[in-house]
Amino acid sequence: MNPKIYRKRYIPDEIIDISSDEILYYDNEILVTRWEPIHPRNDFSGGISFAFVLEGYKIGYFYGQNKEFLFWYIDFIETEFDKEKNSITLVDLLVDVKIFPDGRKVVLDRDELEEALKKGFIDKHQYELALKNLKKVDDMIGEGKFPPEFVSEFMRKLRNHEK
Repeated sequence: MNPKIYRKRYIPDEIIDISSDEILYYDNEILVTRWEPIHPRNDFSGGISFAFVLEGYKIGYFYGQNKEFLFWYIDFIETEFDKEKNSITLVDLLVDVKIFPDGRKVVLDRDELEEALKKGFIDKHQYELALKNLKKVDDMIGEGKFPPEFVSEFMRKLRNHEK
């Protein structure tokens, strides 16, 4: 039985059940889902997310109306597992990275990460974890190892399967 999946955010403070997302793959290390926006959007129509639950980040492949690739979006996360409730909570650690098809990279919400620490929404460990994982992904990008091989191979197989 598939687990219940929740997304927890600190700014705004919310927990959203995203169990309606289609689980494409799941093991102890990686959760892959296909989803549509919770609220209608004009800038994208959906995506595929690769949550590397042990690595502390989630890579989103965002696409437009015709499933054309728009951009990558990386969230830094903590993952909470509840075996009794068969649930996974992906806790958003606020700072994000957006990568455009031309390779341009933008770090987003660094100010929210600082604000969350100052206001006590997150603790020092979560703050440091977000920055450590941001550096890990930044190094991956700089070394030409982004997206990770698992993501590239999964997307290739998915495109071939959907043709």
